Amino acid sequence: MNAEILAVGSELLLGQITNTNAKFISNQLSELGINVFYHTVVGDNSKRLEEAISIAEARANLIIFSGGLGPTKDDLTKETIARHLGVDLVFDQVALTYIEEFFAKRGRSMTENNRKQALVLAGSEVLANHHGMAPGMILTKDNCTYILLPGPPKELEPMFQFEAKPKLGKMLNDGGVIVSHVMRFYGIGEAELEVRVQDILDTQTNPTVAPLAADGEVTLRVTAKAQSEHEAHQLIAAKVAEIRAIVGDYQYGVNDDSLASKTVEMLQDNNLTIAAAESLTAGLFQSELAEIPGVGNVLIGGVVTYTEDAKVKQLGISQQLLDTHGIVSSECAAAMASAVRQKFGTSIGIGLTGAAGPTAHDHQPVGTVWIGIAIGDEEPITYLLHLSGMRNTNRLRAVKFTCHYLMQQLEVRGYKKRM
Repeated sequence: MNAEILAVGSELLLGQITNTNAKFISNQLSELGINVFYHTVVGDNSKRLEEAISIAEARANLIIFSGGLGPTKDDLTKETIARHLGVDLVFDQVALTYIEEFFAKRGRSMTENNRKQALVLAGSEVLANHHGMAPGMILTKDNCTYILLPGPPKELEPMFQFEAKPKLGKMLNDGGVIVSHVMRFYGIGEAELEVRVQDILDTQTNPTVAPLAADGEVTLRVTAKAQSEHEAHQLIAAKVAEIRAIVGDYQYGVNDDSLASKTVEMLQDNNLTIAAAESLTAGLFQSELAEIPGVGNVLIGGVVTYTEDAKVKQLGISQQLLDTHGIVSSECAAAMASAVRQKFGTSIGIGLTGAAGPTAHDHQPVGTVWIGIAIGDEEPITYLLHLSGMRNTNRLRAVKFTCHYLMQQLEVRGYKKRM
């Protein structure tokens, strides 16, 4: 199956919003083994949209539309498709009732144009919208499948993942299932990971293995086709074991895990608490942890000590240490980690200092970062990074490396870690 993603909306062409939907859908289709050869964006113009549909039909047998399903006059996607395919638009009673109840619950009157959102292509399978009003739909006609999705990502993403994707999987696999498992790695580059598992990549059949790099991390998506989920999971488990035997030391999690979520999970599982003193990251480490539910059990507090004066006054670091070794140094990161651990009475203290950019700091080149980790009464451990990204990229990567190194140090000390 070859797909084309066709996004509708003049705001995309004007640069007012970014087409993140295409990235999301492409990623989801890759799990199903569906080729995506073209992304098309067209404005709110019926003639140009119909021309784009004709072009897509000549080179794809799956066309996925995003946007243009709303109540206003410039929402013309389904009307244009209906005319192009020669099918009627009919009201879906379930969707219409949902829209009416939406307004009734809020004590608002429903304008007539909102009824338009409940119109669907005659003969299509309706995709429920649990996060908005306009339903999606899927229709196969003349050997081409058309999927219509709403534009807002908060509506499109769950609709595709939980409504459309399972239906596509069944179409592709004759009623069977397609299951994916994502292995997440940190501390190893995409090129090196690929070299190490090259034999697996060269000989893959079912399951398939696909590498992907993003934000300094690397993932391997293992996808199996089978007649049952149990059989698919068995195929995946065998391939995962084969991969872990080669590069398992770099794996930190699976599927929707993040370095922050696994760090919080490990701290929770081992009844550990943490505090952080941050300079270049200015609270970003604590912010990343704070996005994880239940973090209040482990993240006790922290301080942002951006200047030299703040490090002295807030953490009690000696001026002599800073004069001798500098702010961007192993000694400063270690002192910050120890001081914040004692200040908040936690199991672990983190110290982050460095030159994020765009200019050098404390005579250290851009991208120089020191991470300090104080565990209990032990002597703090420090790590030196030489990062090469833009300012905020360096800050985020410093946070990710901190999580990575902290989990490594806890594992070395025998603390349990879930995979």
